[in-house]
Amino acid sequence: MMQKTFPRFTQSKANLSYIILLAPVVGVAAGVYLFVSSRMYGNGFPLDDAWIHQTYARNLALLGQWAFIPGEPSAGSTSPLWSVLLSIGYLIRIQPLVWVYVLGGASLYGIAILGEKWYRSHFQLRFPWMGLFLAGEWHLVWASVSGMETLLYSLLILAVFCLLLKKPSRYWITGALIGLSTWVRPDGVTLLGPVLFVILLSGANLKARLVKGGQCIVGFMVAFLPYLYFNWRLAGSWWPNTFYAKQAEYAVYQQIPYLERYLSLALLPLIGAGALLLPGLLYQGWCAVRSRDWVSISAILWWVGYTGVYASRLPVTYQHGRYLIPAMPVYFILGLIGVTKIIQGMKQSIKWQRIIKNTWMLIIVGVWLGFYGIGAQAYAQDVAIIETEMVASAKWISINTPPNALIAAHDIGALGYFGGRKIIDLAGLVSPEVIPFIRDEVKLAIYLDNKHVDFLETFPGWYPYLSKLGSQVFDTNGKYSPGAGGENMRIYRWRGQ
Repeated sequence: MMQKTFPRFTQSKANLSYIILLAPVVGVAAGVYLFVSSRMYGNGFPLDDAWIHQTYARNLALLGQWAFIPGEPSAGSTSPLWSVLLSIGYLIRIQPLVWVYVLGGASLYGIAILGEKWYRSHFQLRFPWMGLFLAGEWHLVWASVSGMETLLYSLLILAVFCLLLKKPSRYWITGALIGLSTWVRPDGVTLLGPVLFVILLSGANLKARLVKGGQCIVGFMVAFLPYLYFNWRLAGSWWPNTFYAKQAEYAVYQQIPYLERYLSLALLPLIGAGALLLPGLLYQGWCAVRSRDWVSISAILWWVGYTGVYASRLPVTYQHGRYLIPAMPVYFILGLIGVTKIIQGMKQSIKWQRIIKNTWMLIIVGVWLGFYGIGAQAYAQDVAIIETEMVASAKWISINTPPNALIAAHDIGALGYFGGRKIIDLAGLVSPEVIPFIRDEVKLAIYLDNKHVDFLETFPGWYPYLSKLGSQVFDTNGKYSPGAGGENMRIYRWRGQ
């Protein structure tokens, strides 16, 4: 447990030293990924969805509209707060890629600091092991330069748990922070669970617990109710279109047994050095139960439950587990806390314990470094695919189609940003009327006919029936998607046009 015999000024200096040290570490960690990407093809985003946020941000800043397609307000952004933050870059005229990389790097830096703070609530160490681990963990570095809201949401998650560590906790602020997190990702509402769990088991009398719980709920509602109203005004529903569209698109995954779905998601943070932290997570859980460390217990239960919610509603593992990445720092922190406790309990005088201790530490560092390198290559390839497929197709459309052309597409991010055309969104994000028949190609074809669509942009394998109904006019011929086992994006003139 934390030693409290150190002078206060010494602890302050130690805190300042790791805060200063982690800044260049984060800069280098993210910078290497950007450098590797620039050498492979160029800088950009590894996800088409990042261009959706950029499109909303640009329209908000330059047109004053919350719309993906100018003049058509929509709730197609999962993260309104992230889009607002991105819009600042357009207002102050910073190159969009630079600004979003700065925001992502700042989020990773905040995660490293809060992770180290949580770690130091258990230990008194000079070197910021936890902060360094998080700053270079490949999932997190990938997310920091993805252009997505992922790490901002993760930062808010850690902020909530760190507030629970404070004595006394400020539950008004904690609740408000949870409400704010829903503006980044609607799943932020799940954070109410661990906070109310800690309040319930805090040991205070019933009246005090009711007051704390009430403070948390009121603080939450102050930020959450405007979020619900925002969605209702835009789309006539309490949640953004993406909340319904993604679940409808991947409903077929519900046929997979639940346990199989759950395990496929739970194993995601173990891809890398996280696998070596699993014994630590289990040990920390055991220690937390013995010592009644309600914050650690609530965090473990939240991580288990959060994974379970996605296993139930959106059990997809693609793009390096992008939907589970926000929860991964919680797993890493608790795992390393447990590993540290195990290692500290080993006696240096006993040879076999000393060998296990040193070997375990070396393997963790080696795997951490190895996957950092693997992640850099994966990031560069992901960016190259988006640039040579989605971005290339969007730019072709902007040059080679009439200004009044109507384009049907599944990936609308780059198309919305670069294409400059009206769009029918086959994924339902900004065209929610397709959600009821989102995977029915026959009904989609009729819908496109009724809308008088001019062109279809898609990977042929995603919509084989629709692809056969049009006449091909463009193929990207990019090398990176086929090299990764995919195919090239194609553009078809829709039938009858």
